[in-house]
Amino acid sequence: MAKYDVKSLKAEEFINDGEILETIKYAEENKNNIELIDSILEKARPRKEGNGLHCTGLSHRDAAVLLACDIPEKVEEMFKLANQIKQDFYGNRIVMFAPLYLSNYCVNGCVYCPYHLKNKHIVRKKLTQEEVKAEVIALQDMGHKRLAIEAGEDPKNNPIEYILECIKTIYSVNHKNGAIRRVNVNIAATTVENYRRLKDAGIGTYILFQETYHKESYLELHPTGPKHDYDYHTEAMDRAMEGGIDDVGLGVLFGLERYMYEFVGLLMHAEHLEAVHGVGPHTISVPRLKRADDIDPDTFDNGISDEMFKKIIACIRIAVPYTGMIISTRESEKVRGEALHLGISQISGASRTSVGGYTEEERPHDSEQFDVSDQRTLDEVVCWLMENGHIPSFCTACYREGRTGDRFMSLCKSGQILNCCHPNALMTLTEYLEDYASPETKEIGYKLIEEELKKIPKDKVREIAESNIKDIKNSNRRDFRF
Repeated sequence: MAKYDVKSLKAEEFINDGEILETIKYAEENKNNIELIDSILEKARPRKEGNGLHCTGLSHRDAAVLLACDIPEKVEEMFKLANQIKQDFYGNRIVMFAPLYLSNYCVNGCVYCPYHLKNKHIVRKKLTQEEVKAEVIALQDMGHKRLAIEAGEDPKNNPIEYILECIKTIYSVNHKNGAIRRVNVNIAATTVENYRRLKDAGIGTYILFQETYHKESYLELHPTGPKHDYDYHTEAMDRAMEGGIDDVGLGVLFGLERYMYEFVGLLMHAEHLEAVHGVGPHTISVPRLKRADDIDPDTFDNGISDEMFKKIIACIRIAVPYTGMIISTRESEKVRGEALHLGISQISGASRTSVGGYTEEERPHDSEQFDVSDQRTLDEVVCWLMENGHIPSFCTACYREGRTGDRFMSLCKSGQILNCCHPNALMTLTEYLEDYASPETKEIGYKLIEEELKKIPKDKVREIAESNIKDIKNSNRRDFRF
């Protein structure tokens, strides 16, 4: 029987079933141990270290105890701590992005996804390069600067060469003042050599959701196709990092398996990346199973309530303080609004989960991967964020300045976000307001920017940011960055 080893490169050892089950048992036994819970919360609090703040994060065992605890006042304390950590290391910035679906051809048999091979009535589509350009222009006309490209796994229809060609096309499109400055990639597990090719193509983050860390369930949920190989899928991030990709994004699909098992497995994966590669995940996503063509989430009996979902988000933020956390338009406006105060730092806006969806006037449903709950326009989402005290950020500076992997983490850990990411967010928000915003959004935005500029600690940085913002407003100059 495999033993737990955080530094092992074998999936069954760094995501060890025995260790997960023991952790769940430990959490259940200690969920009312107030002395232990208080000590865990104290350990997780940010503290001053040199000129900045430092967070130790939590082990998967400690974090599991917090998640198991259902003492109302302790849960409230967790929520407050999660918000404090997010504010301390990311400020009130919320990074904006949109998914771009390239193709829904897929050879896998995943039982929870409408793209599965046996679904014969879903419309199969694959974008040509001209159609990719049209989608990108539609996204640029909204104001997006950052995309996450998605494609089903199909070696014939969606080979790596097709993905690379699409990335090249996306980066080549400059329309009015629009440009996609960062392309993140969410495609199937692949080889070290293909990850090198993605890196050379200039991708940002490589994202791959585990779906479930429970191996037996994984094999049942992925009965056919290359994705059936649990080990190859679970070990993909190690190959991606070996291929030179600094930033990787983890996630599970909550609702497929017991949430505590997934939560512990997710944190063990993050610990593994830190132990082996010296840097944890750049992002962690928290999708929940949603209704889609021929998929009824009610057939899965591991669904989680909104309250438990929020608790999971807060506990991930406390356990992995420096990671970006993503919530998509799968969730409603209400749930997304609450999650922003519990650690979320990135959200999608105006998403369409169908192939070719952005060029259609009406939202198409015939090739959607899942139902979109939050169907507001990007302008509505931007305005809503600002009304609630958040700064919508279209910044991609760190990626283009080479501040990725451990270099980004050291920036985050040193507390330099207010002198770097914060002014970059304000400058890119100014671009959005000038080029795409409605009059109401513009008015709210400039008031927010005026107040937020005062928070930049270094006088020189503040002066440069103010000067650049004037230039953006009074000339056609764009893309200033620290």
